Amino acid sequence: MPTATRTQNPAADRIEKSIELKAPISRVWRALTDHHEFGAWFRVQLDGPFRAGEVATGKVLHPGFEQLTWRATIQAIDPEQYFAFTWHPYAVDPAVDYSSETPTLVEFHLEKSATGTLLKVTESGFSDIPDERRNEAFLRNSEGWAIQIKNIEDYVAQHP
Repeated sequence: MPTATRTQNPAADRIEKSIELKAPISRVWRALTDHHEFGAWFRVQLDGPFRAGEVATGKVLHPGFEQLTWRATIQAIDPEQYFAFTWHPYAVDPAVDYSSETPTLVEFHLEKSATGTLLKVTESGFSDIPDERRNEAFLRNSEGWAIQIKNIEDYVAQHP
């Protein structure tokens, strides 16, 4: 099977998920950008608050991945509209140094909807991931974002 690249399959460069949440934008925003709340639904214990231009780190709490450190560089915090970070997708082998790879960009867009908030999550830049990791990282993160948008939905419903 040929390796997906930007020219062969542009869709394989980005993951797009969206969900309509029955919560106001202010509530969804807090769940996304308060490091304690983000950690609760994302299953990571973060070391401190998110700040644009800074690296956020923490301990992964997801079963089977507890040996990993979560690390992302916060790119933008535009209150109640847009939150973005870069990270190394599916960087799950603690013996591998992923720092030489180009990270992907994760973006959260919030829009008012008839019943609350439309949350759009996009992760792009997979075409820059090394060939030997690209397809697995894309598949795992696509599955992961489907789970995470359900996690945030459950979280904001249980913690209004």
